[in-house]
Amino acid sequence: MEYLDYLGYNSLVILSFFFISLMVLIFNKITKGKANKMLFSSGRGNIINPFTYIRMFTHVLGHSNFNHFRNNFLYILLIGPMIEEKYGSYNLIIMILITSFVTALVNIICSKKTIILGSSGITYMMILLSSLVNIESGKVPITLILIFLFYIVGEIRDGINKRDKVSHMSHIVGSICGFIYGFYVF
Repeated sequence: MEYLDYLGYNSLVILSFFFISLMVLIFNKITKGKANKMLFSSGRGNIINPFTYIRMFTHVLGHSNFNHFRNNFLYILLIGPMIEEKYGSYNLIIMILITSFVTALVNIICSKKTIILGSSGITYMMILLSSLVNIESGKVPITLILIFLFYIVGEIRDGINKRDKVSHMSHIVGSICGFIYGFYVF
């Protein structure tokens, strides 16, 4: 087991988020989808049911399948460690929790039947936040403009034109959260 000495848990929040989400994915597979329905998805629920509020935070841990999980975590594993190093582990946890809650709240308010799950809102928050890592006072980074054009405008267009099972609203809300964190909060 000497080879384990060469491995470093280099990004506490990001790697923990990855492994917890992977365990949730496996658990959901074992329970044939019941875990996601019960704990790891968010939508309109009974306001007196405490799980309604818990799911507003835990929906980011659930994924519908391995491809959904992989697509989100490719970006999170690529961008996340840089963001965690820049803003700190504690601040990153706060950003993830707030983004999870805001995304679920907007979904509940704006959509009557849509159930959301997955970390795509967090992924988009990190994508936008990554363009602000090296921001200089008084200057708008060109990378921010390009990310806005490629990702946000594309998500707005897809949200209007496509009828798929992708929560484009989560992507947009996550991006807005990333923008606010980068420019105004941290």
